[in-house]
Amino acid sequence: MTALEGVLESALYAGDLDAAEAFYGSVLGLERVSRAGDRHVFFRCGAGMVLIFNPRETEKAPPEGALPVPAHGSRGPGHLCFRVDRSQMDAVVVRLTSAGVAIESDLLWPNGARSFYFRDPAGNSLECGEARLWNIEQDGTHAQA
Repeated sequence: MTALEGVLESALYAGDLDAAEAFYGSVLGLERVSRAGDRHVFFRCGAGMVLIFNPRETEKAPPEGALPVPAHGSRGPGHLCFRVDRSQMDAVVVRLTSAGVAIESDLLWPNGARSFYFRDPAGNSLECGEARLWNIEQDGTHAQA
């Protein structure tokens, strides 16, 4: 049995934190938890966190006296999938398209789960999908086969 219970945080990278903050806060409606200058902006998403880092800043060693978080960073678009109940998916699509966000793909997977894809201002590939896409119950537990 594993001690890992789930994903606590997911990180994406964006060079323009102002655009990222506006997108994730205003367009997606996530709660902003903190922002540290041009280094990062953090959002709450359900029981987890979405961390948006500026790679130019996080690739550097932490400044003297800062928490000893190792340097990290990524270039190019990443991917993150948000869990959305099927009954709310159409409302999310309307919210996105009303904000000028293009839906790149909206599909039904072989197991019948629906998901759709779009991009944030940094070009990261975002997806909204039903929990059953990965055989997960709405409460976060794994469904029995």
